[in-house]
Amino acid sequence: MGSGKTNDERFSNSSVYGDNRRITMEMITVQQAEDIVLSQVQDFGKENISYDRASGRVLAEDILADRDLPPFDRPTVDGIAIHYDSYEKGNRSFIVHAIQSAGEPSISIQSKDECIEIMTGAALDPSVDTVIRYEDISIIEGVAYLNVDIKKGQNVHWKAKDKKRGETLVRSGQLITPSIIGIAASAGKTVLSVKRLPKVVIITTGDEMVFPESDPSPFQLRRSNGITMQSVLEKYKIKADMIHLNDDYEQIKRELSRCLDEYDVLLMSGGVSMGKFDYLPEICDELGVQKLFHKIKQRPGKPFWFGKNKNRKLVFAFPGNPVSVFMCLHRYFIPWLEKSLNISGSSPQFAILQDDIDFPVPLQYFAQVKLNVNESGQLTAEPVSTNGSGDFSNLAITHAFMELPLEQSTFRKGEVYKIWKYNF
Repeated sequence: MGSGKTNDERFSNSSVYGDNRRITMEMITVQQAEDIVLSQVQDFGKENISYDRASGRVLAEDILADRDLPPFDRPTVDGIAIHYDSYEKGNRSFIVHAIQSAGEPSISIQSKDECIEIMTGAALDPSVDTVIRYEDISIIEGVAYLNVDIKKGQNVHWKAKDKKRGETLVRSGQLITPSIIGIAASAGKTVLSVKRLPKVVIITTGDEMVFPESDPSPFQLRRSNGITMQSVLEKYKIKADMIHLNDDYEQIKRELSRCLDEYDVLLMSGGVSMGKFDYLPEICDELGVQKLFHKIKQRPGKPFWFGKNKNRKLVFAFPGNPVSVFMCLHRYFIPWLEKSLNISGSSPQFAILQDDIDFPVPLQYFAQVKLNVNESGQLTAEPVSTNGSGDFSNLAITHAFMELPLEQSTFRKGEVYKIWKYNF
């Protein structure tokens, strides 16, 4: 604390952000990886879109009241409107002067012994100040008789009671919900300024991967990682493009070069381990993409490669196993995206472990868990046994990854740990 240095400056001193030399690095911790990823948060600017297409986007401006709310005194019930002075002087019957519906100009009474039959939401004239429900009166031959005691100003929603003209209705930085769209419409804001989304391409690799609709041979697999990532991004209204590349060095180099020119973020799956055909680290180096880290002390997802080029185009290169992709996406990319879009408060959270876990491996473990809420309203997490990062079937019945600290090997029921939700 107190260094006054930015994240970039601190990591530069630790040889993560060095010169253009190829950087070699031992495995880093989850916290170090998070810090490096979040040091690359970017603001992609703003854009204006129609309010009917703004749901799920991040509001980039305050929405102000264009007039007083409500804009006029209005009854909150159907009934009659009177001047309270007449009631206070003992009058309990009022001659019906007129009937007024919502949307009509206000109608005044000519005498305080008169009333106006008025409907909910109509504009209340200054000559009346109190409204009595139809249920509390009797109307006989054009005269309204009160059946209850009343109070001055009852059943009236006064002009500017909610907001005055120019006051803030919705503050910027919020995810736009249906209720916010309704408020915008009420204020005449049919065009909204929203945070511009990064342009993202999803790149999957591997000769063994075939189209989902294909009938794979015994040694092939259907492509799912790209579809999974694309579906997660749809929550944030990002329409990510998707391509698949075979294990061909020149093809991968050519496509990565093109994508670095056309996109802000490359999300990749596969090609980052130690295999003969894991070309990505070498190709990125050739294309001027600086490695910020390669391996993390975690399971699943250890061989995760992250880098940037001189134009701050980012490459998130995840391992090929489905659970590794899913975990790294939610643990690193989504927090980066939410911070870049100035979305706050969505992750992470904490939950109470419901069963003991032993993990005697010097890696930070992300356990798949089912979430529940106990009788005290606390979030609980029940771990689910899996067969490793290739076993993705449990993602359908679990709700989150529970992050278990690197420094421990035993985790006991009742202890509280960080969780990263995906289905809850």
